[in-house]
Amino acid sequence: MKFVADLHVHTIASGHAYSTVLEVARAAADKGLELIALTDHGPSMPGGPHPYHFGNLAAIPAELFGVRILKGVEANVIDREGTLDLEDTRLAKLDIVLAGLHTVCSPYGTVAENTLMMINAMKNPWVDIIVHPGNPEYPVDEEAVVKAAVEQDVVIEINNSSLTVSRKGSRPHCDHIAALAKAYGAKIMLGSDSHLALSVGNFGEAVELLYNHDIGPEQVINTSVDRIYEHLNRRHRNRN
Repeated sequence: MKFVADLHVHTIASGHAYSTVLEVARAAADKGLELIALTDHGPSMPGGPHPYHFGNLAAIPAELFGVRILKGVEANVIDREGTLDLEDTRLAKLDIVLAGLHTVCSPYGTVAENTLMMINAMKNPWVDIIVHPGNPEYPVDEEAVVKAAVEQDVVIEINNSSLTVSRKGSRPHCDHIAALAKAYGAKIMLGSDSHLALSVGNFGEAVELLYNHDIGPEQVINTSVDRIYEHLNRRHRNRN
């Protein structure tokens, strides 16, 4: 399966990542990617950027080293109502919005509370992708989450970092979510969750889960640039 884009990439702006915009763009070009999304954390993450950072992403060209650049955020869910840590007026101006539950930023809860928090975040009209839903720190009703993703037309991520260097214990949850995504027809995205340019475009462990469940490229948005834009434009947003 060929992947044309990495839609979950961090730079030094996140406060705990280690490469610049130019470094990650060059790495993407070297790996033959056509597109990347810059998705630094929202401001509630310790060391994360000020909200002004996201407005100033306009300073970054739309293409670097032949790679198209989407300007986005990995917003942090900050309460059980699914509130994100970047206001809607800023989200509306971004090319892509990822949202996820994160230690320090998101309250811990029961399976029912975590599930409601994640589904509430999906209901935000600006959210395009829910990231690392298999994180065992925030156990959820995985079937309810996948069904809600289909209902809300939100992509579910299979996060390669969760299967390699972070969020230990994620694999069985990610595997189950992949099986459910196949069963319910949920849109999927493989993300590197790169915090160092060397890992941009690394999907190897996540790809195994696709093959295990016979998930084809037509269900995975980052196998096609057209499929990515079709998803991002699904609500006919005014992304000026």
